[in-house]
Amino acid sequence: MKLPVVVKRDSAAYRGLYVAALIAIAVLVFWGSTLERFEMGQVTRVMIFAIAIAGLNIATGYTGLLSVGHSAFFGIGAYTTGILVVKHDWAAWATIPVSAFVCLIVGLLVGLPALRIRGLYLAMVTLAFAVAFPEMVARFDGLTGGSSGMSIPRALLRPPEWSGYALGQKDVWLYWVAIVVLLVTMYLIRSLIRSRYGLAMTAVRQNEIAAASSGMNIAVVKVAMFGISGAITGAAGGLFAMYLGSLYAEGSFTLLAGITLLIGLVIGGERTLLGPLIGGVITVYVPYYTSDLGQGQASAVLFAVVLILVIFLAPSGIAGGLGRLGRRFVVFRPARPAPVAGRSANPPDAHRAPPVPDGSLTVKERQDS
Repeated sequence: MKLPVVVKRDSAAYRGLYVAALIAIAVLVFWGSTLERFEMGQVTRVMIFAIAIAGLNIATGYTGLLSVGHSAFFGIGAYTTGILVVKHDWAAWATIPVSAFVCLIVGLLVGLPALRIRGLYLAMVTLAFAVAFPEMVARFDGLTGGSSGMSIPRALLRPPEWSGYALGQKDVWLYWVAIVVLLVTMYLIRSLIRSRYGLAMTAVRQNEIAAASSGMNIAVVKVAMFGISGAITGAAGGLFAMYLGSLYAEGSFTLLAGITLLIGLVIGGERTLLGPLIGGVITVYVPYYTSDLGQGQASAVLFAVVLILVIFLAPSGIAGGLGRLGRRFVVFRPARPAPVAGRSANPPDAHRAPPVPDGSLTVKERQDS
């Protein structure tokens, strides 16, 4: 058999592979719900970080707006959930859209400097945003708990009655909530990058001058994508607050957390759908397993070595490397468009002269006569 095998979209083979992939995903999801409490919590944490990295992928990966301050969006989403649950008696799951909306507004405001600057200078602005966030939390201690942090009582994180889960099954409930948010996020991102706005994002990333000269509104694209990026990461922050049950800005939402999200994106693979999920796995499990090999600084050094090795082995990220490897065996091609009704499937050659009706003269015959 000749490799790679070409599979046309909308063909029977393509639909079979698509259904097989859906079945495999469903099996993995239901298998995850049967894990022990700690292992299920780790998987939930992977999905939360995957959502946060997917938000960063919108701004940095697809649009080319380098940001190292997405930990602030992560923290704003978490504190929005915490404040609404503790001080206003909201159901925890109902705060996730609010966290996303608040971070959308903040993202639009933070994205305004991207109208004038880009690259390293924009990264410095987002860095200042990340550094300032813990200080702002400490300043508004009456609302956020300040440097003492905010604790969310376990009873307030009780699953809703309609879910069928009891208070002791909070981990299972949160696992399914994270699954739903992750799937919705991936679907929305997939739809976005396949739309005309996805083409605009690519144009802005590759050449802003050429995009502007073609009539594209660069300002709207930059600010809107930064806002959407912040909203997705804020939703992940709301889930993170439900997962932890306690918030401490100096511990979970520092500049180091923003750098960790960026590293997860680079290693997982920019401009890919699976890259953030792989980055979430790396972000959660690499520190967990390397911590057994050393204590303190030794653990951090081992973590850095593992990350550097992955970067050297897969410069385009793990998802990009797997994609190139897969294309050696299977290549997906677009299906040939169906012929329009009333038209021939094999139209005549455009350069061929049309047939001459009986009794009429061609142009050459008229010239000769």
